[in-house]
Amino acid sequence: MDKLGLNEIRERFLSFFESKGHLRMPSFSLVPQNDNSLLLINAGMAPLKPYFTGKEVPPSKRVTTCQKCIRTPDIERVGKTARHGTFFEMLGNFSFGDYFKEEAIEWAWEFVTQEMKMPKDRLWISIYEDDDEAEEIWTNKIGVSKDRIVRMGKEDNFWEIGTGPCGPCSEIYFDRGEENGCGSPDCFLGCDCDRFVEFWNLVFTQFDKDESGNYNRLEHPNIDTGMGLERLAAIMQGVGSLFEVDTIRNIMQHVSKVAKVKYGENEKSDVSLRVITDHIRGTVFMIADGIIPSNEGRGYVLRRLLRRAARHGKLLGIKETFLYQIVDTVIAENAKAYSELAEKADYIKKVVLKEEESFDKTIDQGLEILNEYIEKVKAKDYKILSGEDAFKLYDTYGFPIDLTLEILEESGLGVDMESFNENMQQQRERSRASKEDGDSAGWDDGIYSQLGNTATEFLGYDQTECQGRVVAIIKDNALAENANEGDSVVVVLDKTVFYGESGGQVGDVGVLVGGCRAEVTDTQKLSNGIILHMAKITNGILERGDSLVAKIDVQKRRSISRNHSATHLLHKALREVLGSHVNQSGSYVAADYLRFDFTHFAPVTEEELLKVEDIVNNAILDSLDVNISHKSLDEAKKEGVAALFGEKYGSVVRVVKMGGFSAELCGGCHVENTSQIGLFKIVRESGVAAGIRRIEAITGMTTLKIMRQSEQVLKEVSAILKTNPADIIAKAQSFISDLRNANKEIETLKGKLAGGSVDALIAKAQKVGETLVVATRMDELDLEGLRNLGDKIRDRLPNAVIILATAKDNKINFVSMATKEAVAAGAHAGNIIREIAKITGGGGGGRPESAQAGGKDISKIDEAIVRSAEIIKSFIK
Repeated sequence: MDKLGLNEIRERFLSFFESKGHLRMPSFSLVPQNDNSLLLINAGMAPLKPYFTGKEVPPSKRVTTCQKCIRTPDIERVGKTARHGTFFEMLGNFSFGDYFKEEAIEWAWEFVTQEMKMPKDRLWISIYEDDDEAEEIWTNKIGVSKDRIVRMGKEDNFWEIGTGPCGPCSEIYFDRGEENGCGSPDCFLGCDCDRFVEFWNLVFTQFDKDESGNYNRLEHPNIDTGMGLERLAAIMQGVGSLFEVDTIRNIMQHVSKVAKVKYGENEKSDVSLRVITDHIRGTVFMIADGIIPSNEGRGYVLRRLLRRAARHGKLLGIKETFLYQIVDTVIAENAKAYSELAEKADYIKKVVLKEEESFDKTIDQGLEILNEYIEKVKAKDYKILSGEDAFKLYDTYGFPIDLTLEILEESGLGVDMESFNENMQQQRERSRASKEDGDSAGWDDGIYSQLGNTATEFLGYDQTECQGRVVAIIKDNALAENANEGDSVVVVLDKTVFYGESGGQVGDVGVLVGGCRAEVTDTQKLSNGIILHMAKITNGILERGDSLVAKIDVQKRRSISRNHSATHLLHKALREVLGSHVNQSGSYVAADYLRFDFTHFAPVTEEELLKVEDIVNNAILDSLDVNISHKSLDEAKKEGVAALFGEKYGSVVRVVKMGGFSAELCGGCHVENTSQIGLFKIVRESGVAAGIRRIEAITGMTTLKIMRQSEQVLKEVSAILKTNPADIIAKAQSFISDLRNANKEIETLKGKLAGGSVDALIAKAQKVGETLVVATRMDELDLEGLRNLGDKIRDRLPNAVIILATAKDNKINFVSMATKEAVAAGAHAGNIIREIAKITGGGGGGRPESAQAGGKDISKIDEAIVRSAEIIKSFIK
């Protein structure tokens, strides 16, 4: 058996199956395409599923691949054993309805015994317990002795996932010899020791399992085989683990050189060497396939691999960034098969270095904090660090608990792990809750999740401009290194004076000036504290790393601050006027107005609104100083500071006090003195939900602007009414009175005109038995006019049913009346008009003598009138 290198084995496998008529396809990306069921490609057949299911036509009925894969369920065990790895390559040959079991078995045996020259006496075969066909092929066609074939149950040798295509498997094992066994007399295929290594699985997809659990034979069965390249290489090279395989060993040797430790001399350092070696392999391939470190999805898997590797570098004593250096070796060992690695080498190294530097920054901060904790614990003569402090290190600084434990152990200390685990559980629950209530409003999704977790330093409470470095540029929904004039971009700075929209306060606008000029039209803030500047470049070129001067629109910021401070005064005033049950349930603070939602059970009366306005304006005129401080949440609560119900606060909070009038927890921007707010005016009060009211108000120059607009309207109306503003109410009342009188006179005249047509309507009446039916449409009359006309007709006829309709003002109204004789004959005005109104999509009813109804379809009124006699006939005896 030749000791073949991993790269040579890969090439031999693919070439072998090419010689058998297979199409060699390059490895698919680790990112699944059009498959939401997978986060990352984890098996050779995964990207080929559309061909197996028939959704897509394969380029050939015979295909062979070497597919790069990532599996992370056992990530915590990687390094601790020599077996586990997250990244691996899967060799496979596939048939989509072409050849089947006999060829698959024959070629597998040919490859391992002739190409790989494995001794036949070291090979064992497993088959599904009921697969006599496979056994017959192995024994009669291939010549394997029955005593080297083991039948196994469904759990081991039958592949299926729910319903659909499935089938039995046959696996090939290599016996590494008794010296690699566990020594048990029962040691055999399936034993957990390292003697019998399963390295090739042949899946015979020959059934279609239905909903009833029946296995129906497929007309065109498929073949799906999978063989771990690293596992095969370990067998061919006679080594005990994947980390000793040539290409992987070369990567580990580079790590060992940087760490100045040798593999195999110390189990503790061996674990770290294995972790780093495995994780950097996966890292390089993931970045090459377009994955960027983030806090969710594939990006989170990558970040976890990188940071876990970086941490183990620290454990090996590597103080500087080093992973990006190992990238070169990973690429060198794999570039022949994956040319894209060499093409993207610089980019891959940049991403790795950036993430490593970011982790270095947080881990160094964590070390400083941990050292402070250690000093405090020792000063109190304690032996245990609180779980809360250990969790803070983990949650805030990304400081792994096992690293905390190791450092504490060196100082003879430990951690309250029960408390730590409780904090971890609470964090998971908070995370689930935040996903359910959607607090982040989607801002953490997609491209924004690739920005990391380093919050932007906000300097805007005390400054209106500052110098900031560009740490990220987003253009066309992707991270970019630069942007040009005319581009719309999202810019992230390390420091800014721009307030990102949060707490109900809108984001700032302004400019970013440096090598370019960018107009900032909005500013948003992610839940992790990163501030996003939505901007358009109006001049020059913007590049990542540039130093820019960030300048906010000061006038707009002042207007926003006035409105924000006014909401605090409004909140207090509402509680004074309406009661202590009033609590803020939402707010929106912009430059031109403020909106304040609060709990209250009824509309706020005009009198109450005036009282609230007066209280707020008095507080403004009192020129109260606005004092801002930071203190513990418990201390703030003891002082009676108002906190928003349901809001999550940290241990240290920002308290905004306005004299002795108002005190609230708030992270927004405010005036320095309430007199800067100017005049406060409520412009609208409304209800937004059950038990929730809303007030919209204005302050400052906006109030003056609205007052001037109102004054101008008053002048124009006065001119129209030919009076002066002081007399406008009396003049308007007189005008309305005259208008009402005129309308009454018009309706009276209409009634007289309609009354004059009574004779004409009676003349056109139809007879149903002994009852006359008067039915007509009178659009010039309103509902009252119809009633008056109906009364006049009824007064003239002893036995009649009257049906009148109108569509005045595009509103359908029906009136029906029946005389006493008509009622005696069976007529019922209410029931009759209900049936007639149905024709127009309406309804109604009333007493037997009189009723009314409405309708919806004006085009059906004439039909309803025409069919009136027919409907009335069904009621008359």
